Amino acid sequence: MSERRPRLVLICGLPGAGKTTLAKRLEREMPAARLCPDERLAETGFSRFDEAARARIERDQWVHAQDLLTAGSSVVLENGFWERGERDEKRLRARELGAEVELRYLAVPLAELQRRIAVRNREPGSVVLTAEMLREWQGGFEAPTQDELDLFDPPMP
Repeated sequence: MSERRPRLVLICGLPGAGKTTLAKRLEREMPAARLCPDERLAETGFSRFDEAARARIERDQWVHAQDLLTAGSSVVLENGFWERGERDEKRLRARELGAEVELRYLAVPLAELQRRIAVRNREPGSVVLTAEMLREWQGGFEAPTQDELDLFDPPMP
């Protein structure tokens, strides 16, 4: 029986799409290390909107993810991956390291994202996001095409 190769899972979607819920489930089921920039920002006392801190944390988590993949562990990255270029970079590098690479795109209509965010905004300690923010972010989000999705390994059963 052959040993399973390490796997990198990229969780792609806008706020409210269910990225954390899916990532936590995959973390248990695979099993895998789950790396979440939003959680790390909160742990270190930075605002989720501090772009310099976010960039630094995402860079550090990517270095850690590569170390884990090299050691044979699977990793779930929960960055959102709004741009195709970033998804391509992670896919190609993980393949160089001998890992399978999966993209989980959570396509959720804007009205549902707004509903979910409104519910989450009422939770104690949550970072409040507005409908205007979601609309603006949706405009800058590069949704994966089927051609791009075909470049990734199929999801694990």
